[in-house]
This record gives sequence, C-alpha cells and structure tokens, in this order.
Amino acid sequence: MQIDDILSAVYGDILPYIGEGKVANYIPALAKVDPRKFGMAVVTIDGNVHTIGDAEDVFSIQSISKVFTLTLALGRVGEGLWKRVGREPSGTPFNSIVQLENEHGIPRNPFINAGAIVVADTLLSGHQPRETLGEILSFMRGLANDESIYIDAEVARSEQMTGFRNAALANYMSSFGNIHNPVEKTLGVYYHQCALAMNCVQLARAGLFLANNGRISSRGPNAVSAERARRINALMMTCGHYDASGDFAFHVGLPGKSGVGGGILCIAPGKAAIAVWSPGLNGNGNSATGTRALDYLARRTGWSVFG
Repeated sequence: MQIDDILSAVYGDILPYIGEGKVANYIPALAKVDPRKFGMAVVTIDGNVHTIGDAEDVFSIQSISKVFTLTLALGRVGEGLWKRVGREPSGTPFNSIVQLENEHGIPRNPFINAGAIVVADTLLSGHQPRETLGEILSFMRGLANDESIYIDAEVARSEQMTGFRNAALANYMSSFGNIHNPVEKTLGVYYHQCALAMNCVQLARAGLFLANNGRISSRGPNAVSAERARRINALMMTCGHYDASGDFAFHVGLPGKSGVGGGILCIAPGKAAIAVWSPGLNGNGNSATGTRALDYLARRTGWSVFG
C-alpha cells in the first residue's frame, strides 16, 4: 500500500475514537482547544509530505520542544550536559519532584520537566532570554524550512501564571547548584519554548533529521552527526512518553515525544518523521487518539524498530 492509502485506512480506524481523553485544562490557553481535532503528517526522507485531517492546523507543541532544545544544548556543551541531567526513564509523571532529593538535584532525563528546565538553563548561560529564544525559534524555522513558525505569547503567559510546580522544580534544583542562571529567567525560556506553535507538517519536517542520520534533507546539511541522531532517538524511545514510555514502545515501537498540547512527534529511522495531533489526553498526559493512530500506522507500515 502507498502511504496515502495507509493514512486513509488509519483515519478510518481512529474515527470512532476522535475526541477521547481530556484537554490540558490546567493551562487556561490549552483548555479552549477543540478536543475533536485530529491531524497527521508523514514526511519521508525524500521530502514527500502525506497528510490526513487537520494536519495544517497550528497547535502548541509543548514538551515536544524538548527534543529540539536537547539537540541545541548537545551542540553547545556536548557530553558535558550529562553531568547535569541523566538518561534514564523516570517512571514518574512529567512534573514529579520526588526523585530530585535522592538524586541531588539531577533530573532523570531531559524530557521530564525538571530535565528540560536544566537544558533551558544550559542554553541561557551567557545569553539573555530573548537571545536564547531567538536561537530556538531560528533553529525550528531552519529545520522546517518555514519562517511562519512562532511562539504563542498567550500560551507562554498562561503557563507562567499556572507554573507553580515548575517553579518548585527549578528552585529545588537551584538549591543543589544545578540551575546556574536566575530561576525566573530560566523558567521564562522554558515556558516560551513550550509555547512554540506549529502544525503537523511543520513538526514532521523539523524532526526529519532524526530519521535521516542527522541530515535536514536528502541533499541538505547535517543538523547533528548520525551518532547523535541515534542517541536522541534512543532517549525518545525510552523517555519520550514519561511514565508511559514502555507502553508506547510496546504498542508503537518507534522513538516518540509527546506534548500536553496533544501532539506527538514520532521517528521511523531511515524512513520518515511523523507528527500527529489530537488534543484529548490520556491519564499519562499523552494524546489518546494520537497514540492509537500511531499504533495503527506502525502496524500497517511495519515500521516498528523491533521488526
């Protein structure tokens, strides 16, 4: 079957489930999103784009941004980043504080909130927040080859107003010396990176370098080395869905990173980058219908890395 035919079949499979789950109503700007939205885009390594549903509707990518800020931070400080953040699955919710005391302020991995705040702090060092956010936005626009990508100021304000748990995480890590900049500046960068607004096509294009041995396109430059792309994919596989990462690997079998805006970026190494968006979340904070759609897609394509 051709990819367009597979996507049409997947769309038929998930139609009865569109709208399941609950939107992230603890962030006021996200509480207003229509839960019955669903879009999916597949961008193959030859650059061809295949879509279904609301694939060109813009949404808040939230924690999917952590993949790209991790990429930038590794480019800046290299392996030294791992002195400040681990590479192990957390087994706890994305905003949990329980492990930080026993582990002396070192977050388990860069995809939980505490780890991503450390990554944001790394990018901020030596810069002003506006410069850091400019670098992140420029990186995203370059990867997707799309200057229309922007940071949604309303979502960022909404996160800042309700980000008490994130402030607690950042201050707690600061007490261990693992936040090097003023906490409010680091958190400002973090909230604004999470407020990146993109659609499924833009997001899949931005993630394509992870499917293509680090190359932005078949003829384009390398965003990262092939080895670093493999390592980022490994972290997405083991840590990209918080305390449901094992379940996602079991059902979908692809590296992926979710966000509470309802998006998921998924990588089929050597084949394609996939972005799906459906705002209703399951109990782990991952898109309920999006996860189901990726399960069906992986089955129909045979793209699971486990064969």
